[in-house]
Amino acid sequence: MFSDIGALELVTLVVLAVLIFGPEKLPKVIQDVSRFIRKVREFSDSAKADIRSELGPEFKDFEFEDLNPKNFIRKQLAENEDLRDLKELGSTFDLKKEMNEVADAVHGRESSSSAAPSAAASSVPAAVNGSPDLVKKQDKPDTGERPPYDSDAT
Repeated sequence: MFSDIGALELVTLVVLAVLIFGPEKLPKVIQDVSRFIRKVREFSDSAKADIRSELGPEFKDFEFEDLNPKNFIRKQLAENEDLRDLKELGSTFDLKKEMNEVADAVHGRESSSSAAPSAAASSVPAAVNGSPDLVKKQDKPDTGERPPYDSDAT
């Protein structure tokens, strides 16, 4: 419980306790605090037992520490064997390449990997090709022309 408190902090707490409560009241305060901590632990243990009994036999190996997201993910990664297949799939999938292709398509540039096939497809009209060209607009307004104003949109 107090694993992260050093010796200096502990000495400081003892000196503060002696100054605040005085040497004659300090033993009673320590007893009261230890009794309170014991009751809190008993209450916590009984609450955990009640929850386990209410969940039923299928949750008999349930640990409350698993509710911590870090512990839950760590446990699932250690137990799950399907992740090996995902790692193999991830090694064949190049995320940077895919993101660059999407960015090039959005900006209307041709990516290096699809330059040759798209050059042949660009000579065919979009209606004939079967997929409309959603990236490039056919009707671009002049540089001096303002876009249309939609009063319902504002």
